[in-house]
Amino acid sequence: MFSFPIQILPADLAAETAALNEKLTKGINNLTNLTDDDIDIGSTPKDIVFEQDGIRVYHYHALVDQAKIMKTPLLIVPPLINGYEVADLQPDRSLVRNLLNEGIDVYLNDWGYPRQVDKYRNMDDYLNGYLDDTVEFIRRQHGVDKIALLGICQGGAMSTTYSALNPDKISHLVLTVSPIDFDAYRANHKPHEGLMFTMGADADVEKMVAVHGNVPATVLNESFMMASPFILNYGKYADVIDILDDRAALQNFLRMEKWLFGGPDAVGQMFKEFIRDFLKGNKLVKGTLEVGGRKVDLQQLTIPILNIYAEKDHIVPPPCTVALGKHVGSKDYTEFAIATGHIGIYTGGLSQKVLAPTVGKWMRERGA
Repeated sequence: MFSFPIQILPADLAAETAALNEKLTKGINNLTNLTDDDIDIGSTPKDIVFEQDGIRVYHYHALVDQAKIMKTPLLIVPPLINGYEVADLQPDRSLVRNLLNEGIDVYLNDWGYPRQVDKYRNMDDYLNGYLDDTVEFIRRQHGVDKIALLGICQGGAMSTTYSALNPDKISHLVLTVSPIDFDAYRANHKPHEGLMFTMGADADVEKMVAVHGNVPATVLNESFMMASPFILNYGKYADVIDILDDRAALQNFLRMEKWLFGGPDAVGQMFKEFIRDFLKGNKLVKGTLEVGGRKVDLQQLTIPILNIYAEKDHIVPPPCTVALGKHVGSKDYTEFAIATGHIGIYTGGLSQKVLAPTVGKWMRERGA
């Protein structure tokens, strides 16, 4: 007698349908009762200690005894095109909180949400203006000659550039999934790796800025999702059905969505210069980059450098990050890999166990 390879019994189908209906009912109830306060991000206690032109500097409250806090303060430099909250998504997935638990005195630059009038800000404004002002403030507050920097993605490229221009102000440089050599991924890469760099190189940025002023966050988000369209546009929303009845898991999912879709627009002139000089021109590693009339020489980076990358990163492929090692003048250069992706390096379970402890140990061993 012929039989189908997959047997679907009426009783099993009815039971599965009932279970799905129950899950959906609980999910609707969860979604109805959740408020914006329930989807809190960036919640680690902090003070605004410095502010100018809508840019805020946060100083986080210590989580260990004062005697265990390192003497060298650390400034986190996030990217300009995403919210800073990726470093502090929720209490159990927070780079900031984990660094505090390592005894690091943590500051963070929140670049804020630019207004249309801010579209003229350029690289010189951000590095030699706002970032330098923040570094000077922290140096004065602590009475130290140098502080440590930790760069996140684009913020890592900015931190590298700033440190090369100001080696007298920075003691330690920590980079996480930071694009340094924008061409290094091209050899033997998979089609989806470095796709955002490829798309960015072909984009008419001049026209985008002429039309929008500041490039809308929605445009940037669409570009990000096109790097892995089926997973980021469809797959994750199909999977959310499985967690609808789990309030805590649903909150975690919505926190990530809130961060991803709540980011700032990209400042027009700064965006143009970054695409032109870093992504298209690759001037940082070619030695032809100038900021505010000053040449950026990576050989001036002689301080200790910890370069952390994600092995599964398709946004900033590892070769684009680790290329830094052959260009700097530092004799104390360390690379550290984590088996995760570009965002997972801040929010993933494995990273919570290894990222901050690695930074803390590395800094302590170098007298921070």
